[in-house]
Amino acid sequence: MNTIIYFIRHAEPNYNNHDDMSRELTTKGLEASQKLITQFSSVSIDHFYSSPYQRAIDTITPLAKDRNQPIQIIDELRERKLSNGWVNDFNAIAQQQWQDFNFKLAHGESLREVQKRNIDALKMILKEGQGNTIVVGTHGTALSTIINYYQSDFGFDAFNQYKHCFPWIVTFEFDGNKLKQIML
Repeated sequence: MNTIIYFIRHAEPNYNNHDDMSRELTTKGLEASQKLITQFSSVSIDHFYSSPYQRAIDTITPLAKDRNQPIQIIDELRERKLSNGWVNDFNAIAQQQWQDFNFKLAHGESLREVQKRNIDALKMILKEGQGNTIVVGTHGTALSTIINYYQSDFGFDAFNQYKHCFPWIVTFEFDGNKLKQIML
């Protein structure tokens, strides 16, 4: 029996809040999260998981409440830490990180580190939820590194193409731990 995972990158965040952990959704983001209830109305969902970051949790909360399901928070699903402070030239740093998966700023994470912890979390989810349909609240960079793990040609240009998609839903289908397909 196949496992279906819907990775839902958070809805539009309030970039005026520079605290990554507590950054909330905008009004538009909150409205988009409500629309997920209709969008998934014909999908039976067995489990909900999320990054510990507020915007990821808030994006899938209406859908989880609609299904009377709890959201399990997994710290390893969190977004990449760029550095200890706000990074103004995000695009240049992102491009450099996609060119060199080991590059990182002081006190930050490389894409290789982000990918490893997110793939480890995904493997745990697959083990726990084999044969189920699962929703995971996630982030753009984290999700992009997961896609890259399975499709190495998914790089900076593809990441950049989806950078402003809020929410961005990517469906993965697995047979056991073996990926069958990714639907972008």
